[in-house]
Amino acid sequence: MHAQTQTELETLSHYINGERVAGTNGRFGDIFNPATGEVQRQVPYASADELDAAVQAAKAAFPAWSAMPALRRARCMFRLKALLEEHQDELAAILTNEHGKVFDDARGEVQRGLEVVEFACGAPQLLKGEYSDTVGTGVDSYSLRQPLGVVAGISPFNFPTMVPLWMIPMALICGNTFVLKPSERNPSASMLLADLIAQAGVPAGVFNVVHGDREAVDAILAHPDIAAISFVGSTPIAKKIAEVGTANGKRVQALGGAKNHMIVMPDAPIGAAADALIGSAFGAAGERCMAISVAVAVGDEVADELVAELAPRVRALKIGPGMTEGVEMGPLITAEHRAKVSAYVDSGVEAGADLVVDGRAFSEPNNPDGFFLGGCLFDKVAPGMKIYEEEIFGPVLCVVRAASYAEAVELVNRHVFGNGVAIFTREGDAARDFVQHIQAGMVGVNIPIPVPMAFHSFGGWKQSLFGDHHIYGPEGIRFYTRLKTVTQRWHSGIKEGADFHFPQLG
Repeated sequence: MHAQTQTELETLSHYINGERVAGTNGRFGDIFNPATGEVQRQVPYASADELDAAVQAAKAAFPAWSAMPALRRARCMFRLKALLEEHQDELAAILTNEHGKVFDDARGEVQRGLEVVEFACGAPQLLKGEYSDTVGTGVDSYSLRQPLGVVAGISPFNFPTMVPLWMIPMALICGNTFVLKPSERNPSASMLLADLIAQAGVPAGVFNVVHGDREAVDAILAHPDIAAISFVGSTPIAKKIAEVGTANGKRVQALGGAKNHMIVMPDAPIGAAADALIGSAFGAAGERCMAISVAVAVGDEVADELVAELAPRVRALKIGPGMTEGVEMGPLITAEHRAKVSAYVDSGVEAGADLVVDGRAFSEPNNPDGFFLGGCLFDKVAPGMKIYEEEIFGPVLCVVRAASYAEAVELVNRHVFGNGVAIFTREGDAARDFVQHIQAGMVGVNIPIPVPMAFHSFGGWKQSLFGDHHIYGPEGIRFYTRLKTVTQRWHSGIKEGADFHFPQLG
């Protein structure tokens, strides 16, 4: 397959102003099937001019879309919700084919994105302003929430449908127009989303898709007509997006990396904790920003018991192509990423951690060229080790031992990331103290992956989030609108003569 030329492979198009537009930059990237290692289609990489064409289409569509009553925009969201439900399996199959995640997991991804569309259907309630009459003699005051204009989204490879759906419906219901730059690793789902958004009645130009790599991202950061950027990805890039975008006068929400810890207390049901860790650490091959990658066992007895429960579960993981019945974990996204994750495992061994389960030699019998890696389990991991400090983004779980609950909390709070965190315990006092004092944006109590529902908002602390707003939910409404406050007095209440004092309305 690698020997095929670009013209022999299906090539995706951009989606601009309601039409599929062929790439003209002359640069293309390969889209792999991670389970087989084969190149299955190609994607065009946009130039700054192609990005500008999408922005100009969005800019031209903005006046009419923003002037449309919010209720009519909400009706488009209702239709989009129905279409997503109708095409859920089709979207999930695309995700499995290009990302590698198990089909049921891919269906779950579409469902969590669909829930944000459901929230957007009722978002006009949150677009209401406030009104105060007679704030002064004959003076009234009220506020409006108004759209920003053209906004852009840059989404990651690990959730090619869910993350765009965290952005698009929220931006559109607020009256903005949108340009999406999906991951070049698995961009096909974005094209089906574009078709469904058009079928839902969203006018041409309101939603656009431009594929590409760093050149397209740099063009988004520099474009003067883009008012805001939403980004989800690694921390180094999130930090750059925030710094450059803000310097260029844009509003930015940039969600970065994670090193999510789960504290296992002495009173926790160890079997249930182990089951929770297996699903949260190895689901989607660990390629989740909310994956639990560090288990903090309080006490050596708990650690010994936890590792004894985890090891056979890790060895028994059913690994294979995501469309195969009964498979629990699929491949990693690329051969390069598999090599990177494997190198992290090498570094853990070199640093002196105890590699209890080694998945580096795993090979899927029917797909030897697939990007598979077996589950890996480390014990006796310590702060300072690379496998502890950095986000691995693969099927690697580290067990750290803490002498006490206080030491475990201090360990979590010292880490540079603060995305998600969990505690497993039967003790209410410990759980309440944990919720109050842990330094992370999303907290689970006996919940390993505490992703908030659509009517709350998603986001971390510390090096896991750059910008003032979390994504979707009420925070999404605040991000995609700006506040305008009006103070008014009608002519009958105006006194003659100039007043040079600071306004006194009371």
